[in-house]
Amino acid sequence: MARLRAPDGCPWDREQTFDTLKPFLLEEAYEVLDAIDRRDWDELRGELGDVMLQAVFLAQLAREQGLFEIGDSIDAISDKLIRRHPHVFGDEHVETEGQVRQRWSEIKAQEKAAKGGAPSGLLDAVPRNLPALVEAQQITARAAQVGFDWTDVKDVLAKLDEERAELEAAVSPEEVEDEIGDLLFVVMNLARFRKVDAEQALRKSNAKFRARFAYIERALHAQGRGLPEASIEEMEALWQAAKR
Repeated sequence: MARLRAPDGCPWDREQTFDTLKPFLLEEAYEVLDAIDRRDWDELRGELGDVMLQAVFLAQLAREQGLFEIGDSIDAISDKLIRRHPHVFGDEHVETEGQVRQRWSEIKAQEKAAKGGAPSGLLDAVPRNLPALVEAQQITARAAQVGFDWTDVKDVLAKLDEERAELEAAVSPEEVEDEIGDLLFVVMNLARFRKVDAEQALRKSNAKFRARFAYIERALHAQGRGLPEASIEEMEALWQAAKR
């Protein structure tokens, strides 16, 4: 990367900045998720390399500006893993995954206090530019850590019915948007309460929809027809065939 960024290197690489690289980092991360979903391990091997490239690229920019080097980043995460796992690298003892998460949060708070950071809200550490579904999972999971949560899944389902009724009663476009947001938020909480990753669950449903819709297209194509020529009843019948 240093060679590519050199004066006689690649014009495109030399023009990149921290900001221009952000979309590429996000894109590569999603391609890793896609490879995992498809269980394509050869593809995953390459995609992990692409993600590593983004880390090296960003670190090279930092090096050129005298900020830090890639080795500093690796040292930082190594030190953090050791510091936040005293039950592995120290003499502390924990028995459950919940205790591990609790200690992680406590140590993280201690680290911030040691740096002189101002007290912050519980949810402030969750980035606001996350995909909305991921953000919702993280902020509610944090709230649940301090007891702000339902006690039984029946309560979540009751809340789901309540939000659905409010959506049915909504009139204005603004009200509809607001109630749909609330409904999605409760559905996400239902997933979290049942220990299901809502983002992953939706990704799987998206993949399922793609596969079934592609079946409809192939079946119609085999008949010498296209989607615009098929009725909704025909497409529904093919959809059910795809499910079978």
